[in-house]
Amino acid sequence: MHGRSAIWFPLALLALLAALTFWIDRTVQPPQPRRDGTLRHDPDYTVKNFVMTKSDQDGNPLHALAAVSMVHFPDDDSTELVRPRFTQFSELKPTIQIQAQRGLVSSNGDNVYFMDNVKAVRAATANKGELTILTEYLHIIPDQEIALTDRPVSILQAPHTVVTATGMVLNKKLRTVKLLQHVRVHYERPGVVSDAPATTAPVTKKPKAATQKVSPRKPQTQTTKTVAGKSQGRIRRHYETPTYH
Repeated sequence: MHGRSAIWFPLALLALLAALTFWIDRTVQPPQPRRDGTLRHDPDYTVKNFVMTKSDQDGNPLHALAAVSMVHFPDDDSTELVRPRFTQFSELKPTIQIQAQRGLVSSNGDNVYFMDNVKAVRAATANKGELTILTEYLHIIPDQEIALTDRPVSILQAPHTVVTATGMVLNKKLRTVKLLQHVRVHYERPGVVSDAPATTAPVTKKPKAATQKVSPRKPQTQTTKTVAGKSQGRIRRHYETPTYH
């Protein structure tokens, strides 16, 4: 019995070492790529001219997303949009509408990205005019009602305010707009008349007409001699213009 145990013990040890080596090898080696196509960035469906609306628990619309074309990718659950149009509704706040040439929606719609000729318009209120934002890239977080960009942006506030900057964070819940850098503002306060005197053309007073009568001088007559073969002499009259003092 002692001899058999002496033989099986090294065999068991060798088997344990072989299993440990196999486990280490499988752990170190990268996983083999799947051949079913799920890891490729290929679309699984396309929708044309769609409108998607999200509502709250009471059925009131929160925001709507429309586009000319939508392409979905299953590997990361993202959606690419062609000419997207996003509208955010609020009962006590002005409506915001955003449109662009291209768009991207992340998984579950947590983030929406607008690219190329982005235009965002906030409707006018009783106290403020319409607000327009122009940029080339805009990141929307719908549930937080936040819009932000790190690109150059122009903000047009009706009637005459123009703001340019690089980088912006718009928070609709707080009704704030934060500009990050290179900010320039042209502001005209509505209804304010400039204090500078109006410029008018100088008025030139006409000289008063002379009251005394001035008798014009008699015309001087100059007679030319008659020349043979020609008509009678011509009479040249020269009237001197009276001078007023």
